[in-house]
Amino acid sequence: MSTPRPLGLWSATALVVGSMIGSGVFLLPASLAPYGATSLIGWAITLSGAMLVALTFARLAMRWPQTGGPYAFARNGFGDLTGFVIAWSYWIAVWTANAAIAVAFAGSIGSVFPALTATPLRSAVCALAALWFCVLVNLAGVREAGRVQIVLTVLKLIPLLLFGGIALWSVEAQYFTPLNPTQESLPHAVNATVALTLWALLGLEAATVPAGSIDNPERTIPRATVFGTLLAGVATVLACSAVLGLLPAAQLAKSAAPMADAAAHLWGPTAGTGIALIAAISCLGALNGWVLVSAQVPLAAARDGMLPAVFAKLDKGGTPVFGVMCSAVLASLLVLANFSKSLVQLFTFAILLSTAATLLPYVAGTAAWLYRGDSKGRIVAALGLAYSVYTLWGIGRESLLWGAALVAIGLPLYFLIRRGTNRAP
Repeated sequence: MSTPRPLGLWSATALVVGSMIGSGVFLLPASLAPYGATSLIGWAITLSGAMLVALTFARLAMRWPQTGGPYAFARNGFGDLTGFVIAWSYWIAVWTANAAIAVAFAGSIGSVFPALTATPLRSAVCALAALWFCVLVNLAGVREAGRVQIVLTVLKLIPLLLFGGIALWSVEAQYFTPLNPTQESLPHAVNATVALTLWALLGLEAATVPAGSIDNPERTIPRATVFGTLLAGVATVLACSAVLGLLPAAQLAKSAAPMADAAAHLWGPTAGTGIALIAAISCLGALNGWVLVSAQVPLAAARDGMLPAVFAKLDKGGTPVFGVMCSAVLASLLVLANFSKSLVQLFTFAILLSTAATLLPYVAGTAAWLYRGDSKGRIVAALGLAYSVYTLWGIGRESLLWGAALVAIGLPLYFLIRRGTNRAP
């Protein structure tokens, strides 16, 4: 019986664009404001690095068009143990990011309809409603999830491109001087902006993960990965940079909705409300894409005997139900933890941990091509590896130490499962 492959080129591209463009593009200008024009250098490095990794992943997908994407690349390149480490860390990074995006959705929709998030309990319910709506969409089938993803991607991509393209003409040069307004050295400031901007571009690997559900994966995945990364990257850089040139840095740094404030500054309160609504749609689209991805890596690892077999079971629509549900439950617990006042800092740190954990597949994937690939893509892969290591270093020692602890927690499970597999007849 052949595996159903309901995702075509448009669905796969929408999965990449929709996963990359989430909450980051709308909130990031506030974080980048203190760095002024230095952020433009950071964006140039991040977008270039993202394209290098995307091109390498496109080659890897043509060579190994297997479900699991980064996990499959790491396992084929370096063996079972490395594959498990990537699968384990990436899976946790995805459901952690889902919790973050759900909370960002609540914040965005709350700026349009304040009554929905008037209390911490209402905010939690709003975030969980968005998360479980996307879970229900994915449980309806991979094809249905892909169709919803196309619609949500179009609804946020076109307004974002229009905003960036039009607002760019109203940018004031004074907001980009001096080049480095911080007290840090320029290299340190650039490194900080690279680490920040990466959060807005995570997801370039999204089309490689559900390879078993993509039609003609050897051709579709590379095209969707490269084109989707370029499209999402340009839209994000254009919109964020325009915002930095529209309002003073001090005002942006204190804003909870910097892009909405910039739109209101240009065109009035109605425009600001419109951008806030688009931000909510953007979060919903990213959440839908990441819920789809969240079950695919455990699916691939379970098929290879590295996670419990229940993760590999599919329903009639080709959906790994247990993986979707397990990831959603864990994300829900993290959402609830965020709305407990004593655990807000823990949740904020979880976002940084998610970014650090997502970088590990980038390092492993680019290294896998250098180790197992042909000579044609080695320069691109080497530059992509250098970018990934550079950005991983910029995340900070604390996040890296917690990332190492995260891997250490998963290792006993790996050896336990492998021991049981080796004992089986």
